[in-house]
Amino acid sequence: MSQDLMNYEQMTQLALRGVVRDAIRRVIREDGLPGAHHFYITFLTRYPGVEIDDSLAGKYPEEITIVLEHQFWDLNAHADEFEVTLKFGGIPKYLKVPYHAVTRFHDPSVGFALQFDTPVEMDTEDTSTVAQITPKPSTKPALKTKNTTKPTAIGEAKTKPADSAVSKSGKDKVDKTPADEGEKDSTEKVVSLDSFRKK
Repeated sequence: MSQDLMNYEQMTQLALRGVVRDAIRRVIREDGLPGAHHFYITFLTRYPGVEIDDSLAGKYPEEITIVLEHQFWDLNAHADEFEVTLKFGGIPKYLKVPYHAVTRFHDPSVGFALQFDTPVEMDTEDTSTVAQITPKPSTKPALKTKNTTKPTAIGEAKTKPADSAVSKSGKDKVDKTPADEGEKDSTEKVVSLDSFRKK
C-alpha cells in the first residue's frame, strides 16, 4: 500500500472533533440543551492548553469526564477550544479545553458516542480506565457565572444542579447515575477512527 501523503487519518480526526465543537455551539445558540440531550466529555487534564483548577488537576492527573447537563455557566465554543464553568463539590470551577485534548464525547440520551485516538503529545499515557466519582471540593472562587432561569420540562438540562465528574482512578468512590447505566446500552453507537480504516 502506498504511503498516505494526504494524511487522511488526521483529517478524519479533525472532522470528528468538529462534531464536538458544533454540538456545543448549538447548545449556546439555543440557550440550553434541547430535550433530554446531555454531554459527557472526557479530556486529558495535562494536555497543552488545558486550563483546570489545581485541586482538580491533582485529583484527576490523567483525564476527567465533565457533564454538561443541568447547571453550567459561561459556555463558549471557539475554533480550537471550549470554555465552561461547572460546579464540583458545590464550588464553581472554570475550565478551558482544547478539542484535541478530548478523548471521548458521549450523549447517552441517544446512545451516541465518539472515541478519539490519544493525541501524539500524550501517546505514551494510559487513559483506558474510567470510573464515576464525586469531585473533591475546592476553596478557590470561580470566575463570573451566569445561570439560565428559563423553566424547563422534566428531562431537559438547563438549570438543575450538577456535581459529577469522572476520573480514571479506581480508588475513588463510585457514584453511578442513570446516565452511566445508559453507557452500557447495547444500542449505543460508538464512532471511532477504526470504523474509517480499511479492514
